[in-house]
Order: sequence, then C-alpha cells, then structure tokens
Amino acid sequence: MKVLVATEKPFDKKAVEGIKTIVKDAGFQFALLEKYTEKTQLLEAVKDADAIIIRSDIVDKEVLDAAKQLKIVVRAGAGYDNIDLAAATEHNVVAMNTPGQNSNAVAELVLGMMVYMARGGFNGKTGTELLGKKLGLHAYGNVGKNVARIAEGFGMKVYAFDPFVPKNVIEADGLVTAVDTIEDLYRTCNYVSLHIPATPQTKNSINKALLSLMPEKATLINTARKEVINEAELVEVFEAREDFKYIADVAPANADEIAEKFPGRYLFTPKKMGAQTTEANINAGLAAAHQIVGFFTTGDKKFQVNK
Repeated sequence: MKVLVATEKPFDKKAVEGIKTIVKDAGFQFALLEKYTEKTQLLEAVKDADAIIIRSDIVDKEVLDAAKQLKIVVRAGAGYDNIDLAAATEHNVVAMNTPGQNSNAVAELVLGMMVYMARGGFNGKTGTELLGKKLGLHAYGNVGKNVARIAEGFGMKVYAFDPFVPKNVIEADGLVTAVDTIEDLYRTCNYVSLHIPATPQTKNSINKALLSLMPEKATLINTARKEVINEAELVEVFEAREDFKYIADVAPANADEIAEKFPGRYLFTPKKMGAQTTEANINAGLAAAHQIVGFFTTGDKKFQVNK
C-alpha cells in the first residue's frame, strides 16, 4: 500500500516524521508531495497512491479520475468541503476527516480574537471586558465544547444551540445552558460564535433576521466557513447597527467594502488560521495516518464522511 501526503501548505516537520513512522511501521510505502505549485503535480503524484492525506488541498473529480488505485482520502482537520464527496463515492473511495484534533486551537483563537476586539485592537483606548457577558455557541461539537471550557475561565455565561445535540447532552458538561431555538440563542447573547459546517442548509443562513435579534453591542465570531454568512445582509446589519461588530478568520468576499465603511468594527485574519498551531498540525496529521492504517488493517471507517 502506498500512502501519499499531498500538501501544498506543508505539515510541521514533526508531523511529517510521525506520519512516516506510522505508515512504515504498518508495512506501507510512504510518499510526500509538498509545496506543489501546479495541479498537474498532484495529478501525477496520485496515480499510484492507495491512500492520500491532505490539508486544504482540493480532491475533486479530476484528482479522483487520476488516482486509479485510490481507496481512501483523509482530510487532516475537521472541515472536508475541499473533497468532492459525491465523486469520491462514485469512485468507491472512502473520505474521512479527523474531528477534534484542531478543536482547542480554534477555540483559543475564538477567545483571543474576542479579547482583541473587546479591547479595541489594543489601541490604548477604553475597552470592555468579557466577564459576565453572554456567549452563544451556534453548534456544540468539539470546537464548541472547547470554547465553552475556555470562556468559563473568563467568567462568561455560555449558551448553546445545536439541532443535532439534545439539550440534556449539551448541559451534561455543566458549562452551558441549552436554548430551545436558534432565535433564542441570538436574542440572548452579546457574542455568538459560529461552529457550523457549510452545507446546502447552512449556506447564507446567518442573515439579517438572525443578527438583528442580538442585544446591544453585539459581536459575531466566525471561525467556521464564510459561505454560511449572507454577506450582503451582513453589510445591511453593519449599516443599521453602529454597535455591531464582526470577527472572522475567513474574510468575506466583500471584505474591502466592510473595511472602507466600518473601520474599527471588524477583524479579519490574513488567512484562515483556526487550526494553525504546531500542536494541532501534528495532532491532525498523526490522526490521519492512524485512521489510514486502521482502515487497511481492520476495515475501520469510523470517521467516514461520504456514507
């Protein structure tokens, strides 16, 4: 079996060495493609691969067509919208992610950006504190749980809504109050942090109707996907509410318009960086390697996302 690590944006060196060790200890062949600049390089590299580990790299129909021997692709991270799941299924390729491995890194970024914005970007002027403020978690998965844990340390009151997680499960951790509806979450919380995937149901779902429900001095935090935001209506909310702020590690398509019209009320990181820590990088890479070995040795498909 040949396991290819194909990353335009490389893993940490420790992650690469760890993946290599896991793969070789299992008796498999290891191959590495890093910092490639043309898709043709990826298409050539996948030709004889039985398994691929990727990061933000695109695995579409063209890649799958080229990978004649491919049986599994693992996205080292939680999101997997860079894999064409329908095409993977058509090619009898199992697609997986590595949920939970980047969760703490994303959660720390959420709170870090909240502090930065609450203190006016450290501009020397009077800011506000997070203590006693209400934080809403829009979805309560691995990242949401870590955000709740850290936010408790700041003395925040944490609420959550997740249609796929029962209220008693959310509240079992003892850190969070579950609300009945998404409207209740936005109506209650000064801060709302998004942790939803980009699906046909969620795309453009964060709209003016929801954001207008938020209390005075509202701040929306997005470390999920930019596609979940209705960007035109986001601007309308900025225009209608001088107290509204938006924080994201994934800039909207209309970022220039927001920067021009609403200075001091937004924060966009230069690139998506929720999982950009050494620890998360290593954790996700090693998890991907272990999942591939488990798939080939025991048939484990626990984290398959194209069922």
